[in-house]
This record gives sequence, C-alpha cells and structure tokens, in this order.
Amino acid sequence: MARLKDLYNSKIAQELTKEFGYKNPMAVPRMKKVVISMGLGRATQDKKFLELAKKDLTMIAGQMPVACKAKKSVSNFKVRQGQETGLKVTVRGVRMYEFMDRLISLAIPRVRDFRGLNDDSFDGRGNYSMGLAEQSVFPEVNAAKVEFQQGMNITFVTTARSDKEALRLLQLFGMPFKKRES
Repeated sequence: MARLKDLYNSKIAQELTKEFGYKNPMAVPRMKKVVISMGLGRATQDKKFLELAKKDLTMIAGQMPVACKAKKSVSNFKVRQGQETGLKVTVRGVRMYEFMDRLISLAIPRVRDFRGLNDDSFDGRGNYSMGLAEQSVFPEVNAAKVEFQQGMNITFVTTARSDKEALRLLQLFGMPFKKRES
C-alpha cells in the first residue's frame, strides 16, 4: 500500500474527524484525484516539444497523458482549431498517493527559492491548484537530458466541502504551506 494512503487510513481520517466533528466516516474529506497539465504553446510550431513533454509527463505521472486540442483558432497566437496545445494526465488511487508522496517529499524541496505554497489557491469547493516552473524538480526526469524547461499545473481534487477542510487535509498529508502571520 502507498505510504500516504496508509497514513490517511491510520491517522489523518481520525484527526479530521476529531477536529471537525464528523458523525459519519464517509463525510471525512479524502483525495479523489490529482490532475497534472502542461500548456505547450511552442508545440504549435514544432511537434518535437509535444513529444518531449509527453515523455517527461509520462515518467512523472506513471501513465500516458492525453493531448488537449485548441477549441478555437487564435491568429495572434498562431493557433488553429484542433491543434494540440497541451497535455494532461489524471491520476487516481495508488498512483495518486505515490505521486503526492514524490511531490511532497522529493520535488517541492528541490524547487529553488521555495518559501512555502500559497494557501490562496483554493477554488471555494475544496480543490487546490499549484504550479511548478520546471519539470526537472522531479527525480524521474534527468536534468541533464532536458532540452527545454516546461512548467506544469497540478490540481488536487478532494471531497472536502470547504477550503478550510481541504487545507487541513493537505496540511496533514505534509504539504508545505506558508505560515500566516496573525
């Protein structure tokens, strides 16, 4: 079993139940899925960028990403409708917990000038989004072989009803949020 899933079952669920006073064990917030996406504007000019990003994202997530196509043509960005402009991958279950473990314990500490995650990036429904400036912070990606730096967005989808519950869930998983000065 994944380390974070075991941690959730043994400690986090009880801590959240005690803190928020849930009566039903199914009301306790839990992770649903993690969505990792990359916007690849450069891929419209050169397909090589799309293939390299697909290879890196496959190594990071542990499964093949899906190509996202442009819905509209935008002449200023030289994008035509139907062109592949991004990649996304949705991880659930054991892969999700393993990805979160690698992100929290290995990738985030490797980010340069890191001062904590911003806790303002919740959407009001208990989901959290963050961004990374480069894919080489993950240990699976060989930094020497990276031909171009590509950022990514990571969205954590939870069953929490409020941002406060989701924040506490992610804090208990070990996400390094900034300390608020009161």
